[in-house]
Amino acid sequence: MNIAVLGCGTVGAGVIKLLMQNREAISKRAGEEINVKKVLEKDKDKCRRLGLPEESICTNYAEIVDDPDIDIVVELIGGIDPAFTFILEAMQKGKHVVTANKDLIALKGRQIFDTAEKMQVDFAFEASVGGGIPIILPMKQSLAGNQVQEVIGILNGTTNYILSKMSQEGRDFDEVLREAQELGYAEADPSSDVGGLDAARKIAILASIAFNSRVTLDDVYVEGITSITARDIQYAKELGYVVKLLAIASEEEGKIQSRVHPAFIPLTHPLAAVNDVFNAVFVRGDAVGEIMLFGRGAGEMPTASAVVGDIIDISRNKVHDCHARIGCTCYEEKEILPIHELSSQFYIRMTVKDRPGVLASIAGVFGNNDVSIESVIQKSSDEGKAELILITHLTKEENLRDSLMILRDMKIVGAIDNVIRLAGIRKGDS
Repeated sequence: MNIAVLGCGTVGAGVIKLLMQNREAISKRAGEEINVKKVLEKDKDKCRRLGLPEESICTNYAEIVDDPDIDIVVELIGGIDPAFTFILEAMQKGKHVVTANKDLIALKGRQIFDTAEKMQVDFAFEASVGGGIPIILPMKQSLAGNQVQEVIGILNGTTNYILSKMSQEGRDFDEVLREAQELGYAEADPSSDVGGLDAARKIAILASIAFNSRVTLDDVYVEGITSITARDIQYAKELGYVVKLLAIASEEEGKIQSRVHPAFIPLTHPLAAVNDVFNAVFVRGDAVGEIMLFGRGAGEMPTASAVVGDIIDISRNKVHDCHARIGCTCYEEKEILPIHELSSQFYIRMTVKDRPGVLASIAGVFGNNDVSIESVIQKSSDEGKAELILITHLTKEENLRDSLMILRDMKIVGAIDNVIRLAGIRKGDS
């Protein structure tokens, strides 16, 4: 089995190292030897440092796509272009494709899957979600007998590290972000991570598989973690919760809702214990019940583990001449529900005037909009102001937004400081 690796960066180098390191075992598991015939890389020194022979290093994709002896193209250059073009050209030449490119799948998945089906080639992308955590294939195979009801993930190591540090050490967002950048956990421009877009791309992929209907990035409601303060995290602890950036997809009555946002999650929930740069995916199905997969969601060797697993799987298919067994599973078209139709509990932190009748007025606004309050805590009073912490009962987001719009215009309300959804509680438990 001859393969070509596009890109010799962090993950590409990891794949090559792993294939060399476990060469004998991988060959036995794959049913034939895996040979890295070509590596596409502008900086040839990256490849030379791995001990690759000079004739295997190239800078022209034509040397790969036009080579009939290359069976698999492993795309690890990232981004949309030229990765999208390279993948389609490889498939049109009858080559199988492995990728870790979540951006590409979330935005161009339909065209890629359609081409793979037409050309009867394998397209594998286990590494696109959760790094080394196996979740794509288990959902397509091991859990295929289930009606999946919900997928909840901590799918971004950068934000999980930041929130974990803020929770454990009581530090502010900006300070921990700088530390994460110094340690290499966060990019110089961390907007995709802290803004929630990275997790949104991943939950779009998982939702599409879980509910057999195409979910794109545009279908995912997204909020990041930049508004989370040490104060919110402290109050979460007092109330028995921890704050996590969650990627959530659920289906109810044939309608899908997908979202990424910070959430209060009960300390008793398995996801509450997932800290630092680790990722986890929690799945609820009608037959299997609740399961969780946990591990390193990024990094050179964890991601390489998933990529090499896909290569081995395709090699086995080749040995038994049974390609394209598990292609696109989006055979339905289900309605996507907007965020305003979400039913959830909410944490609300607000600053109000500290005088009699204020709480009754605020409760009246919520009551008039069908928002029921479960608990109210009044915090420190300063210069005639008080801080209120409210937890609602299960309520529609639209009703809550209507209430907050009215409250912001009331003179007794100084500010709505933060609103955070509660998650990890089934509707029947609320």
